[in-house]
Amino acid sequence: MKKRSTKERLKELMTARRYRQVDIIELCKPYAKKYGVKINKSDISQYVSGKVSPGQDKLFVLGSALNVDEAWLMGYDVPMERKTRTTEPLQAKNIIPIQKKKIPLLGTIAAGQPIYAEEHIEEYLPIDDDLHADFALKVSGDSMINADINDGDIVFIKKQEIVENGQIAAVLIDDSATLKRFYKIGSIVQLQAENPKYSPIICDESNCDNCRIIGLAVAVLHRL
Repeated sequence: MKKRSTKERLKELMTARRYRQVDIIELCKPYAKKYGVKINKSDISQYVSGKVSPGQDKLFVLGSALNVDEAWLMGYDVPMERKTRTTEPLQAKNIIPIQKKKIPLLGTIAAGQPIYAEEHIEEYLPIDDDLHADFALKVSGDSMINADINDGDIVFIKKQEIVENGQIAAVLIDDSATLKRFYKIGSIVQLQAENPKYSPIICDESNCDNCRIIGLAVAVLHRL
């Protein structure tokens, strides 16, 4: 649930850390350069005054520069500490494994904005017995590119209803399915992209009727 504003969060940080606006812009510079985001003194001034709120790309830069969670910076009631994003190794890559069993490819999942995913079987994919997956989904979008999951890739999913914080999961939000890093903080679910263009998806009782884990991403087959 959102309790504060970005304006209030920035002022809180400036007071606690004795930052001036010029200090914030200096902290932002290396991240803005790294991610190709333009952010200047005027932007910071407007965010602190509350005249405007930062867009997704600038919110990511601010969160990185200040080492705070983007959802916290947006005003949500989540811990301030920025999550450490560890990219667990995904197997398979561009290799078609020796055929030992087949699993169904069940259509498309969004790595971007959630889209409707109908569970219809498009085809059966051969996989090795060592790959513990129950089905596969095709990725649509670019929100997971920093985890080496790209548009058109096929992600192999192991059915399970619980994952650890920080793992990549297929999640159903109402009637839409999406692939993101999963975090649960109390009653709030935060789905984190691996692309600075995308803000976290926040799910709580105020905006989601149903949010559940479909399964854990265990491997990715890259589009050739």
